Amino acid sequence: MSERVILASGEKLRRGDRAGRPRRSAPEARSPEASGAERTAIERAVLVTKPTAWEELLVRFGTHGQARFWLERAGEDVDAIEAEHERYHTALGAVRRQIPGELRVQVLGRDLLPQYRFDASDVVVVLGPDGLVVNAAKYLAGQPVVAINPDPESIEGVLLPVEIDQASRAIARAVRHDAALRAISMAEAMTSDGQRLLAMNDLYIGARTHVSSRYTLDHGGRSERHSSSGVIVSTGAGSTGWLRSVIAGARGVAVACGGAVPLAPEDVRFAWDAEKLVFAVREPFPSVASGAEVVWGEVTRRAPLRLTSHMAEGGAIFGDGVEADFLPFRRGVSVTVGVSAQKTWLVTP
Repeated sequence: MSERVILASGEKLRRGDRAGRPRRSAPEARSPEASGAERTAIERAVLVTKPTAWEELLVRFGTHGQARFWLERAGEDVDAIEAEHERYHTALGAVRRQIPGELRVQVLGRDLLPQYRFDASDVVVVLGPDGLVVNAAKYLAGQPVVAINPDPESIEGVLLPVEIDQASRAIARAVRHDAALRAISMAEAMTSDGQRLLAMNDLYIGARTHVSSRYTLDHGGRSERHSSSGVIVSTGAGSTGWLRSVIAGARGVAVACGGAVPLAPEDVRFAWDAEKLVFAVREPFPSVASGAEVVWGEVTRRAPLRLTSHMAEGGAIFGDGVEADFLPFRRGVSVTVGVSAQKTWLVTP
């Protein structure tokens, strides 16, 4: 098994690609549902990992002793943090040993995902937690994803259906193109200046800081100018996350004020493969110059969502909470949001 660890200067990085600059679309990968004659042969496993909490502390403090000293003074359980680190790296070693020997292997840290160029011949192996699957998904183009839970005792693993001892079989089946796959719909934002961004859970559109987001929203034949805390657009996979919290907050305020609110947070959940999105406007401010009527709706291929920015600076579009990888949303720029033709394909055991 040949193996390479991708460094910041690695040849697979997209040179000159910075957040907020025009980007090329991800390389086209054939759908896993393609016929056998059209399928791309799998030649490489890209193993996506994340730093543990202990490794992040070492980057901050420089030495084990300094990290331990700070944690102990803060009343933290140092042994638990070190044990989590050991469990993750034990799982990492076990997964690496289960990757078929005929595949080339590249280990990719989470921080390099925005710059890395995946190929159609890759199988992507993600070693949890759930958020790491979300982080990786937007940079893929149809490659099968083997998502593994490295620590079932502490990680819920909703997006991590593969256990460590199932990794070998799951990867082998993905290589043979006979794995059971679960489709997850994606949200897609396309700006008027030709930039594109995908999200597995949700998109945020608005001001990057805690100032008013100013834009005009068009949906379903209705148009309204807004001053708000931004707009989120959720997929089915993300409908139990940020969208649920928006509903919970709005419902709590309404109930406290004596209103009758039939919609509960759990009612907004919808299927991962649903061909729709749901948008919600956060804290819209009604005034003589802005409205608060068009604040919620379903986005489909026939009913896309369109926003036009009125912000001179500071407007942004980012996906899945990754603020560093954003598209500028300045005055004069419009963005159309809809269900992407591209899906995430999760290998199930």
